Amino acid sequence: MRKKLVAGNWKMNKTFLTSKELITELIEKLTKEDLEKVDVIICPPFTAIYSAKELIEGSGLKLGAQNVFHKDDGAFTGEISASMLKSLNCNYVIIGHSERRQFFNETNHLINLKVKNAIKNNLFVILCVGETLEEREENIHKKIVDEQVTLCLRDLSKEDVGKNIIIAYEPIWAIGTGKTATPEQANEMHIEIRKSLENIFGKDVADSIRILYGGSVNDKNSAELFAKSDIDGGLIGGASLKSDNFTSIVKSAL
Repeated sequence: MRKKLVAGNWKMNKTFLTSKELITELIEKLTKEDLEKVDVIICPPFTAIYSAKELIEGSGLKLGAQNVFHKDDGAFTGEISASMLKSLNCNYVIIGHSERRQFFNETNHLINLKVKNAIKNNLFVILCVGETLEEREENIHKKIVDEQVTLCLRDLSKEDVGKNIIIAYEPIWAIGTGKTATPEQANEMHIEIRKSLENIFGKDVADSIRILYGGSVNDKNSAELFAKSDIDGGLIGGASLKSDNFTSIVKSAL
């Protein structure tokens, strides 16, 4: 039985102070029992990671980042390395989010380099994959997502993938639009992703990897989504910015 996981991607939201407020509210509303039954990760902006690390210590909440560079160090102005994240007890990182692909031209090849470097530095990777509306309407969405999974995990061992990789399926047409794939559509794609993983790494690895759904998940639809056989939790965007909403989503995964 795969343990449910809910991750909050705050994106470019929350200041140093408002991040502390949100974290404090989450700690008050999520019990230790909740956080034993469901893995809960918060992914604030880089400017709030240190304060988040201090606040969540001993709470059961886990800490993630929204991006990481593919080199260990060097003259790369504005970038953040995996070792910098690890030094702050930040053990998870989102890689390959559609907004990084769309606005910063990240390719499957670059994402593969980031994934490899993150794993080398003992980070758990939340790898994002998903199709555009045009690709779905052309009925090539399964091919596109299979290609993303294959290329982004290229040259990784079964052991590394089984231990370090979490997949987040995020149909691009449902991110921040208010549109959500139906639970059936989402679960169908999760099953396809698991088939892709099985073809590359074998059934045992594929069955062990958690696949999250992301795309306008909220406290009204999360329970129905999480009830599906191959949906192991969610990568939550806008709804993770309000403690009541995010808490409700977490509790729907219990």
